[in-house]
Amino acid sequence: MGRVMTAEQAAALIKDEDTLWVISMGNGVGEPGKVLEAIEKRFVATGHPRALTLVHPSGMGDGKGSGDDLFAHEGMVRRAIGGHFGLAPKLSQMIIDGKVEGYVVPQGVMAQLPRAIAGGRPGLITHVGLGTFLDPRQEGGRLSDRSRAELVKVIHLEGKEWLFYKSFPVNAAVIRGTTADEDGNITMEHEGTVYEALPLAQAAKNSGGIVIAQVKRLTTRNSLDPRMVEVPGILVDAVVVEPRQMQSCEVAYNPAYSGEIREPLQNLEPMPLNESKIVVRRAAMELFPGAIVNLGFGMCDGVAAIAAEEGVSDAITLTVEQGVIGGVPATGVNFSMAANPVAIVRQDSQFDWYDGGGLDLTFLSFAEADSHGNVNVSRFANRIIGVGGFTNISQNAKKVVFCGYFSASGLKTAIADGKLQILAEGRFKKMVQRVQQITFSGEYARQKGQSVLYVTERAVFDLRPEGMLLTEIAPGIDLENEILTRMDFKPIVSPNLKQMDSTIFVEKPMGLKNRVNAKAI
Repeated sequence: MGRVMTAEQAAALIKDEDTLWVISMGNGVGEPGKVLEAIEKRFVATGHPRALTLVHPSGMGDGKGSGDDLFAHEGMVRRAIGGHFGLAPKLSQMIIDGKVEGYVVPQGVMAQLPRAIAGGRPGLITHVGLGTFLDPRQEGGRLSDRSRAELVKVIHLEGKEWLFYKSFPVNAAVIRGTTADEDGNITMEHEGTVYEALPLAQAAKNSGGIVIAQVKRLTTRNSLDPRMVEVPGILVDAVVVEPRQMQSCEVAYNPAYSGEIREPLQNLEPMPLNESKIVVRRAAMELFPGAIVNLGFGMCDGVAAIAAEEGVSDAITLTVEQGVIGGVPATGVNFSMAANPVAIVRQDSQFDWYDGGGLDLTFLSFAEADSHGNVNVSRFANRIIGVGGFTNISQNAKKVVFCGYFSASGLKTAIADGKLQILAEGRFKKMVQRVQQITFSGEYARQKGQSVLYVTERAVFDLRPEGMLLTEIAPGIDLENEILTRMDFKPIVSPNLKQMDSTIFVEKPMGLKNRVNAKAI
């Protein structure tokens, strides 16, 4: 029973200047919150551990003080490396103020890097991030003037450019599971994803570090099915039991997320006909039979709702980058899980598949797009967001459909008689001359020959070698006054410019099932 200890005892194992890697998917999903709270409590009481390098692959926290923000004390963290910081306003502000070094590394890279560290390799070689702000010829993922370390560099191999993300020792890893036995073997039967817990534990141990596992319950030794063990006890130094552990900050436990049961999916109420539904309806027209699809966070989860409304859900397979395949992806704070998945694989393996081109189609939100087809979702003035899995997904899916409103903050519309009317424009243009930060590179996409669409409530653009091509406008919209004059750049207007399909703008189903079936070969 020597491995089983209180959260306070586990927190005391973390030393000053340690590199501390924490598994979390954001909004409490996978987050070992009891251990993190104990680490903060110890620092507030004693001033230790201090000068940490805090690492996490995705978002961490709920935007209300948990996760990353538990480390937002001066002196506690020297450097923060993560895929996403949008849920940590306090730590983000410390990065902006120059009190903490800050770096963004793509979620997929962060999921895969522990394998390199565990294997004693110098780092991870990948194309992910080329041409974006992650490329060292732009910003190298640095978030402030204080952030001067070189975490990534360009190399040339076999006649191609690659990005090389460097390995570094992991002194302490904090992971999460469902059940631990007395020897520290960890299972994850109540988790909605299985993360990259195994390679991370291996990386920490092979770095001479420690592994702390937070679990919901404890059982006797030799009582676990060995096929269920995700992290063997030989890799675990400390087990902290938290019976109140939740699947997310909103859900205590939904067995449909873990695959324990299959939840009957009742007929969903149709989405209300508004500008958001217009966008996702037009986007859903890109679906085809057998498509392997990823849905991004936010508006894009509406594509799944449209597929359900129109009876085409069974014709496609939805996936989530955290490792979920099939089922219905969860939305909002439960994002990264899915109801009724057919498989839950490790996050690092999912990104291997994504990076190699396994996705046929992805639907992702965009905050800004520019004349070169670049997209920004990662930073706005002094607001740090990060990329999560966006860059891995957007650079590698065979087809990318960016979804968003034409203007932001205050857009109001009306839909009547099959036409769209703009009642009030948003205060900010989203079609800009140059994005504030390049999260998706239009030039890289053109070089790859990638198919890229930008769908808004009033216009559809297609990325072409010669630039952004306007291909469709909504019925009722004036081309000059409500599109061209509302852009900071002049797009190429297709000589075959057409109206968006009229069925998008009426209450009744739009016959998507017949359209999708017609694409069958």
